[in-house]
Amino acid sequence: MNTSAFIPFARPDIGEEEIAAVAHAMRSGWVTTGPETRAFEQEFGDFLGGGVQCIAVNSATAGLHLALEAMGIGPGDEVIAPTLTFTATTEVIRYLGADPVLVDCDPFTLNIDPCKIEAAITPRTKAIMPVHYGGLACDMDRIFAIAQKYQLRVLEDAAHALPTTWKGTLVGQLPSDAAVFSFYANKTMTTGEGGMVVTKDEALAARMKVMRLHGINRDAFDRFTSKTPAWYYEIVAPGFKYNMTDMAGALGRVQLKRLPAFLKRRQQLAQRYLEALKELPLILPADAPAGDVHSWHLFVLRLAEGAKVTRDEVIQQLSDAGIGTSVHYVPLHRQPYWRDRYQLTPEMFPEADKAYQSMFSIPLFTAMSDAEQERIIAALHAILG
Repeated sequence: MNTSAFIPFARPDIGEEEIAAVAHAMRSGWVTTGPETRAFEQEFGDFLGGGVQCIAVNSATAGLHLALEAMGIGPGDEVIAPTLTFTATTEVIRYLGADPVLVDCDPFTLNIDPCKIEAAITPRTKAIMPVHYGGLACDMDRIFAIAQKYQLRVLEDAAHALPTTWKGTLVGQLPSDAAVFSFYANKTMTTGEGGMVVTKDEALAARMKVMRLHGINRDAFDRFTSKTPAWYYEIVAPGFKYNMTDMAGALGRVQLKRLPAFLKRRQQLAQRYLEALKELPLILPADAPAGDVHSWHLFVLRLAEGAKVTRDEVIQQLSDAGIGTSVHYVPLHRQPYWRDRYQLTPEMFPEADKAYQSMFSIPLFTAMSDAEQERIIAALHAILG
């Protein structure tokens, strides 16, 4: 058993500036949605290049739910989504009484396969939810073409995709109806928990802002900071409790300033892995096309044909060496709820199922030292070399 310090699968990169910003928010006396969250929304929109409305929420899951609700998705509707994703992508569809229709992945990128989308469309289909898996953009040109042909909404699950680009354009500025980013602890930047919905559609933004906080027809921050009596409000819909706290907003503002440096470090780590592991019996993750940006939220390896160990044995041996790993993901068609409700079988999703049986994710986080990465590389060579 390795006695060196354990290398976790992920470790947040939080410094003294973040701690000071959160402390300042706490001392201000305003800790729920307020000036820090407002500023974070504005600065996030500026980071994307402007021309978008940003709605800060307490999780990306909440953001996906708000976006679908604002689009009018409801009972009897269908939404197309990949099977190779976390359950949050599709659970929000069920929140609204609609049904997800799962689609297989591309064997190279592991993103949703556009070739399989069109065959999944029925008269009940109302939207497509592509997931930019691991931080690599989906083939959005083909997805937008299909959506336009069938008059479908497009909601990007961009939980992994900050700051990913497609053909030179940042995710969040593409012509989708909305995109939702995650700031969970292991993402490319964090607010602890939290997310951001981005849209250019003013009607969608207005609906989401109302539904984010109980269906109240006025912004709570405006009500509580007004200089005139402003106790009266109206409930116009049965909304949700999805607002972001000012402490999270303060943390997000500092993390957003550091995002370019975070990206540079992730790219360095990813390129080092790609070079150091290329001779091993592994299928390495796809890089972004020339001129585009992969956010490198995840570094997902797959065992190649002929590897002398199984995926589970590799994970166990890495654990024995003091290295954390994960699997992204057990496909939804293998999860009991989705499998049983929709009578799904592995044979229906051959590429995702094959990938799942050989895949494992190794640590890739900006707080990782070069020495830690060398330990991971050396351990993989010892196991697979």
